[in-house]
Amino acid sequence: MRSTRRAIFLLSVTVSAALAVTGCMSNTSAGNSGTTTAAALPSASASEPAATSRRTPAVASPPASVVPAATSSPVPQGPEAFTFADGRLSFAYPAGWRVKHEQVSASPAVETATVYDAGGTEQINIYYSQVGDVTAGNVSRTVIETDPVRGLIGASVPTPSSSFFIDRADGVTHYRMGLTPGSPVSPDGQVQYGLVRIGDRILTADVLFTEPRFEGDEAAQAWYWSDEGRALKSVLMSFSYR
Repeated sequence: MRSTRRAIFLLSVTVSAALAVTGCMSNTSAGNSGTTTAAALPSASASEPAATSRRTPAVASPPASVVPAATSSPVPQGPEAFTFADGRLSFAYPAGWRVKHEQVSASPAVETATVYDAGGTEQINIYYSQVGDVTAGNVSRTVIETDPVRGLIGASVPTPSSSFFIDRADGVTHYRMGLTPGSPVSPDGQVQYGLVRIGDRILTADVLFTEPRFEGDEAAQAWYWSDEGRALKSVLMSFSYR
C-alpha cells in the first residue's frame, strides 16, 4: 500500500541528539525485546463513556472544506498482541499480521515497531522513546473521525485518540491517520500539534500512506470505512499502558 515511514523523521533527528549527549547506544536484534501473546481488540464503541465516537468534522483555521461524516462500523477483532520492552505499552493486531520490533537504543530508550498486514505490506510505524521533538506547520485541518483510546485513559493527558484527518497547506492535501494527543483540532478550532506523552516517553503511531494516496476526500472517507481502514483503526484503538 505504501512504504513511507512517517515516524522515522523523529528517529533520525532525536536519536542523533540523544547519542550526542549520552554517547551510549546499543543495538539489539529486531523482535527480541517485545513479546507476542493472545489478546482481544476493543471495539470502536469501547471508547471513554463520556467521550464517544466524534464523527462531526472539525475544521481548523484557516477554513477547509468539510467532509461529510460517515456511519461507524464494527472494529475487527484479532487475537495477537505485542508488548514493548518496558512491559508497559502494548497493542493488538489482526490474526495473520506481524510486527517487526527494534530496540534502537537502550539508554535513552528508543524502540520502533512496524506493523505488516497479511500480505507483507507495511501498514503502521510506531516510535516509542525517551527522546523526541515536535514539528508543526501552518495548515488547515478537516477531521473525519477521532476516538479516545480506552487503554490509554489516565496514562496521558489529554487522553490519546485514534484519528483520521486531512491537512491542507500550500495547495497540497495530506491524509493522516494515527494516534493524536487528544483531538487533532482544539475546541476553538485550532490545529493541535504535539506528541503523545506516556510516562517518561513519547509515542507516535502513524498509518503509512504513499502519496498521492486518494483521488479525493470522498475516496479517502470510503477507504477509511472499508475493511482495511477498520483493521488499521482496530490496531490504534487497542493501545494499552499499565
